[in-house]
Amino acid sequence: MTDAAEESGLFAAVDCGTNSVRLLVARLRGGRLEEVDRRLHITRLGQGVDATGEFHPDALARTFAAFDDFAAELDGLGRAAVRVVATSAARDARNSADFFAGARRAFGVDAEIIPGAQEAALSFEGALAGLPGVPSPVLVMDVGGGSTELALGGSAGPALGLPTDASSGVDAVAAAGSSQLPPGARPGLGRAVSLDIGSVRLRERFLASDPPTASEIESAERLADELLDGAGVDFEVATWVGVGGTATALAAIALGLERYDRSRVHGAVLSRSDLGALAERLLSMPVAEVAAIPTMVPGRADVICAGALICRAVGRRVGVPLTVSESDILDGIVRRLAGM
Repeated sequence: MTDAAEESGLFAAVDCGTNSVRLLVARLRGGRLEEVDRRLHITRLGQGVDATGEFHPDALARTFAAFDDFAAELDGLGRAAVRVVATSAARDARNSADFFAGARRAFGVDAEIIPGAQEAALSFEGALAGLPGVPSPVLVMDVGGGSTELALGGSAGPALGLPTDASSGVDAVAAAGSSQLPPGARPGLGRAVSLDIGSVRLRERFLASDPPTASEIESAERLADELLDGAGVDFEVATWVGVGGTATALAAIALGLERYDRSRVHGAVLSRSDLGALAERLLSMPVAEVAAIPTMVPGRADVICAGALICRAVGRRVGVPLTVSESDILDGIVRRLAGM
């Protein structure tokens, strides 16, 4: 534990995704983590990365502006232990040195580009922290901008820090079937995979029209099905949990919220038919109409249809409804910082 954490009990996680950059600050008090602040900026860090292999200067500028906001908040709260992680877009960009320099300037720590399987494992831990006692086995899904993470295990506690391997677009780690987990692992997580399908990636690569055409949708679905079929994940589970912006946005739409309400979104249950109907609706709507949905976060309207398509594809393989969790990778990171 750092001196900053010892003095203040504050822990901060920054998650730099393909579409959004997010902050969670929590305080450890009486053995429990209490949320102090949670905020989000849609920066589209992964703008064009799938096509060019590089961060766009405008995307970096938007992300650094978000960093400045987060850093100002942390300065006002006092000294904190901070961990900054970057995921799919940063894994793919050749010019990541610029991103690293911006993170170091803002937070005074080096950002980490974490493997997709570790991203899935952290999401698994965060999700189960917010939904204790759900029936096992549990599949946790995080549909991000550049990738989709799937983590399968039980609710006894997640395993992190396992070695990874990558092949055919799948970054995976598996502990199932082993009598002894690797060092640093804890019982709970059986398998975690990261697939190169995400809402921004699919929108930019396949869904160019507004709204997308039938042939564009078919091409996107073909890739999603190919990667899901090759993921090596057992979709026969007792609980299916969705975390991240795609799942929470879909829940807010399904609930018909006029204003986003985390307390109502957390624990919301969407049937597979709900997901299918949402995907059909969003894929048929022009972006301007999607943007007019009351709870739609600016910057997500053009990619939510692709996220819904991925959720529908997973739902076709899972026999239970989707439970949405507001607790996610940020919570997993903070728990690890706090030694929990």
